Amino acid sequence: MSPEPAFLLHRRPYRETSALVDLLTLDHGRVRAVAHGGQRPGSKSRQRLQPFTPLFVTWQGSRDLKRLTLMESRGQTALLAGEGLLCGLYANEIATRLLPLELPAPDVFAFYTALLEALPAPAERALALRRYEWALLEALEATPQFTTPEGSVLDPQLRYRFDAPNRAFMPAERGLDGRTLRYIEQGDWQHEGLANALKAVMRAALAPHLGTTVLRSRELMLDLARRRHRP
Repeated sequence: MSPEPAFLLHRRPYRETSALVDLLTLDHGRVRAVAHGGQRPGSKSRQRLQPFTPLFVTWQGSRDLKRLTLMESRGQTALLAGEGLLCGLYANEIATRLLPLELPAPDVFAFYTALLEALPAPAERALALRRYEWALLEALEATPQFTTPEGSVLDPQLRYRFDAPNRAFMPAERGLDGRTLRYIEQGDWQHEGLANALKAVMRAALAPHLGTTVLRSRELMLDLARRRHRP
């Protein structure tokens, strides 16, 4: 196979000196593979297998677990710190948890690449993360339908909550107003005041697919927020 662009999503020890890795690849989506020498101190494999580093990879194997045969750098590692780093870890964690193995997801790869470019800039971070989350939902065919469960158009004057089983919105006393949801449906995500609503919609839509296990990256974000507000 030709070398394929990829990013490391997750790495853990495997046997004595190898690593078990999850990769986000351009054409094959999430690929799980063994990187021989990936845990050996000083090895080139270990040096290259770092989060947020653009890679070229090849692999062999016909089953779910592949064997990496080539791993080369194709660019500079994104330099992330603080909240930007935690957002990057979150992006890796939800892709690892959500994407089925070898489900082609070129849009996820594209928006992940754009996200890494945006994360160092606080003003660009949130919107890039929302577009990445939306790409993941599209890959899973799980994007929200901006109607009621019966298929009715949302009333701008009413409030709604997300109904996960139907991927739709039900009228509710508390929730997001129909006008805001219409802006989100139209893709007008830079409209003033949409940031919190966008975050709420994405979180509600992703929740059924993430399961009940708490995201480690989200715990770290909450811990960072608590430390910032500590007297």
